[in-house]
Amino acid sequence: MGRVFGIPVYVSPTWLLVAAFITFGFAPLVADRLPGIGGMRYLVAFAFAVLLYLSVFVHELSHSVVARGFGLPVRRITLYMLGGVSEIEREPQTPGREFLVAFAGPLLSLVLGVLGFLLYRTLPASTVMGLLAYELAIANTLVGIFNLLPGLPLDGGRMLRAGVWKLTRRPATATVVAAWAGRMLGALVFLLPFILAFWLGRPPNWLTVIWAALIGSFIWAGAGQTLRVAKLRERLPQLNARSLARRAIPVTADLPLAEAVRRAVEAQAGALVVVDHEGKPIALVNESAVTATPEQRRPWIAVGVLARTLDSGHILGADLAGQDLVMAMQEAPASEYLLVEPTGEIYGVLASSDVDRAFVGV
Repeated sequence: MGRVFGIPVYVSPTWLLVAAFITFGFAPLVADRLPGIGGMRYLVAFAFAVLLYLSVFVHELSHSVVARGFGLPVRRITLYMLGGVSEIEREPQTPGREFLVAFAGPLLSLVLGVLGFLLYRTLPASTVMGLLAYELAIANTLVGIFNLLPGLPLDGGRMLRAGVWKLTRRPATATVVAAWAGRMLGALVFLLPFILAFWLGRPPNWLTVIWAALIGSFIWAGAGQTLRVAKLRERLPQLNARSLARRAIPVTADLPLAEAVRRAVEAQAGALVVVDHEGKPIALVNESAVTATPEQRRPWIAVGVLARTLDSGHILGADLAGQDLVMAMQEAPASEYLLVEPTGEIYGVLASSDVDRAFVGV
């Protein structure tokens, strides 16, 4: 949809489903509160859906602005069916910063709720603007309070994580605690309509049950995803570019593929690097292209035909490891990377597939 403060903003197509649901679900209330509005009730209801998502966007933008203030890169903001998400590429460096980034969203939602109530008090209740101000005040207040609930992936869960991190000085432990709190919260949200129905002695409202199931499953799934990511992050320090690299031999672009493969087998190397007449690496030979070339054709095909020119982002330091290695690969996605020593000497070739297998199998 554009950029705000340099941050790309995306809207998922699922928003259209929720906008339609809000429009047709809110229209009867508009007709009840504003008698005689007729067919315009759908336009007012749709305006409420748009304003509600603008409020969600401002909520997410507050997270992103605070994160960028702490030097954390923000990839994008995405609005989808059940809210929004700010894709912050790195974790805050301290629990205090984690708390502030998380608290910024609910705080701004509550501020918008208060401002909405103040605006509502200055407007006639029987007008379109008065109705929209009242509903937005209620919606923002509920969004702010809901996001303060202590369980990941909600903002309150990140605040809980910050507190546990501060007490234990172990961010991984804090993530696990906050994620399991999120799972319990998701289960409670799912069961809440049935608990209330039993308490009140009447059948549950099935529309409420559906909404509770959607929100509860969203919280449960988000908490589960956080647990999986936490387990993977524990493996990050064990990833090392040197240990995963394939030995490479230099070849010229005009060398027949058959001869290049023979030399690689003889040297027990797993990759080919194309160099110029000065020995400077200029391209990597694509492994899948070599495998797909029949042996009878290899004597007649030059290595350069199957090579991919090296971009600066595809040349990595051989000493990279852990999160630094993963982030370097994310910044310039490719199937293979050239690893070089600090002196510029070729160390080997790192295949993304090898990193993937090591990451899963560590």
